[in-house]
Amino acid sequence: MDRILTTHTGSLTRPAELLSFLAVRESGGVLDQDAYAECLRTAVDDIVRRQVETGIDIVDDGEMGKSSWITYLYERVSGLEARPLVLDEGTTVMPASRDRQAFPGAYAEIDALEEQSTRNSTLAAGGGAPEDQSPGGLSVSWVVTGPLRYDRAAIDRDIANLKSALSSHPGASGFLPVVAPASTYWLFNEYYDSDEEFVFALADVLHEEYRAIVDSGLMLQVDDAVLMHEADTIMSKGGSWEDYRRWAELRVRGLNHALQGIPEDHVRYHVCWGSWHGPHAFDPPLADVVDLVLAVNAGAYVIEQANPRHEHEWRVWENVKLPDGKKLIPGVVTHHTNVVEHPELVAQRLTRLANVVGRDNVIGGTDCGFAQGSFMRRVHPEVQWAKLAALADGARIASKELWGAKAT
Repeated sequence: MDRILTTHTGSLTRPAELLSFLAVRESGGVLDQDAYAECLRTAVDDIVRRQVETGIDIVDDGEMGKSSWITYLYERVSGLEARPLVLDEGTTVMPASRDRQAFPGAYAEIDALEEQSTRNSTLAAGGGAPEDQSPGGLSVSWVVTGPLRYDRAAIDRDIANLKSALSSHPGASGFLPVVAPASTYWLFNEYYDSDEEFVFALADVLHEEYRAIVDSGLMLQVDDAVLMHEADTIMSKGGSWEDYRRWAELRVRGLNHALQGIPEDHVRYHVCWGSWHGPHAFDPPLADVVDLVLAVNAGAYVIEQANPRHEHEWRVWENVKLPDGKKLIPGVVTHHTNVVEHPELVAQRLTRLANVVGRDNVIGGTDCGFAQGSFMRRVHPEVQWAKLAALADGARIASKELWGAKAT
């Protein structure tokens, strides 16, 4: 097409009606499955319609059917055991990092605010707030105690809901985001004999989910927030860069195993440095990990570029060649702030990258999801939609600059 297309990274804020059902489940109540299923279908219809009306070309279901971008998987896989999560005084479920070591006071406030926000959201929706509820929405640890097996019921439901919603918007195309092997961070192995055996068993499970999405005609997006951040975690515990590279390269091989047989042009690979609001002062530079990203067998790479820690990294592509046939989906609006980006700034971010890698190889996107989980949003819904509108407006401005009168 003679213009910059627009999309986002998947997770959107959930409507109050849906949250009321999820709150019942969170508090251990009995869920009216038929009423929940109908509410979920309506939520997906509405979220798809709103994305299209806002000007987003490649849309998803907002992850309405998931508890969070990461923990949803544990609800779809057998061979796991949930155990109560007990945290020592002053500790958090979030992974260790040099960032936390350098800014302990800041993170104490951040964690407390996120925990209270999650608790308040659950209570407002009509559910309980367990005393051991953690900032990441995790009140249990998940342990692999047997062979991993995948249950397709939930992904088949999500596919059906999204395709039904898309049928009313023939000009839009759809994708579904799912987790990467590296990002199943809170999954502990007590069954498989080695880390490699565990990673590849997990990859086999994820392959079933990936395949189901692509076979349905939808685009697959693989979310991998942990791959980058684990560098900071490993080095905060005294490990080396080489230790991190070994950890990461195994998981990239595992991901490519999960993607085996899936056409690259049906796959988007999303990497970020974590969605939480924090300093991020120890994020590894994109230049040091871009080879890991490009090693993934995907047709498009969704990468942060809109926040002040990573915006400058568009220049990486002046020295690193984007492989032929591949596309970049840079974040040009961010979840890290409530400030709504000006469309002219969005256009500048798009055109400067397009001038490096080619206008046909750029799609406008977001840094990360606007809601990490059902009860954990990163910005207010009003701000979310304003940011997506700025993305669409900025893409139109960039398209006129890049294509001139030909821009459609």
